[in-house]
Amino acid sequence: MQKETYKGKKILITGGTGTIGRQLVQRLLKDEPSVIRIFSRDEHKQYEMNIDFQAHSNQLRFLIGDVRDQQRLMRAMEDIDYVFHLAAMKHVPSCEYNPFEAVQTNVIGTQNVIQAALENGVKKVLFTSTDKAISPTNTYGATKLTAERLISASEYQKGSKSTIFSSVRFGNVMGSRGSVIPLFKKQILENDEITITDPEMLRYMMTPSQAIELILQANEDAQGGEVFVLKMPVVRIGDLAEALIKVFLEKSGIKTKVEVKRIGLRPGEKMFEELMTEDERLNALETEQMYIIPSLSKNKNQTLSNKIIKPNELPIAKNVIIDWLISENLI
Repeated sequence: MQKETYKGKKILITGGTGTIGRQLVQRLLKDEPSVIRIFSRDEHKQYEMNIDFQAHSNQLRFLIGDVRDQQRLMRAMEDIDYVFHLAAMKHVPSCEYNPFEAVQTNVIGTQNVIQAALENGVKKVLFTSTDKAISPTNTYGATKLTAERLISASEYQKGSKSTIFSSVRFGNVMGSRGSVIPLFKKQILENDEITITDPEMLRYMMTPSQAIELILQANEDAQGGEVFVLKMPVVRIGDLAEALIKVFLEKSGIKTKVEVKRIGLRPGEKMFEELMTEDERLNALETEQMYIIPSLSKNKNQTLSNKIIKPNELPIAKNVIIDWLISENLI
């Protein structure tokens, strides 16, 4: 249970119209904040979200803007207490083919968020990173790793400012826009087949609700510069595809044979992801639900054990995936 209270507080969410942003807004509204400012560059998504959240129109403000624009961020953060920085270029192929665009959004954009937060006296800033930042082989992962470092470094470069910066590291968020589940469903309906890069590919998976709880718990626990990593199961992509086909066909009543087509790895993709580097494991703290990688500039919180058990890398069984898809209503 989070102790951090957002009642009467002012909150800014960059990239707030995405899947995680929407669910975060929904969750934060329960705490009765004074205002939540949704900062993003997509006018149409803001229009749709404004309609969907019409009942809370007195608490929500929609700001068109880009994290690349520091002046716009400075204005957006006036009088803000908490910032959740979700805005990013996140699709691996798009970042590979447009690397400097990814740098401008994911790296320079994050530095702009940091600077605006310091100038406006924001209480806490939480940045959402990815497991692709570990030993990155693609532009997306490299930019997210750099952004993580910027966030952590801000803790010992902020001088007399009191803003607390921290990061969370996501796995693949099941059901989020652009993830494999909505893609597979669309392919089944349109083509009676789904395409997968490699059935043996392994990915750490989390649900949207787990992502929200990680964000809120990390923001509560943050002392400055930490990276919070949820303990997540490993899923074999081939098993996920077969489980999704089974559940989707049963639920929709569609009687058809769905083919699984292997298309090979896309540029920059890895067969296996990691939660932490080996060096991070040596310094990380462990709680029941997450790992906490402390800032090098901070002493470890002695109330937590510093013993790390290497995460179980074996993929979960197909029947477990099926139960997960059903219980989380992801189909």
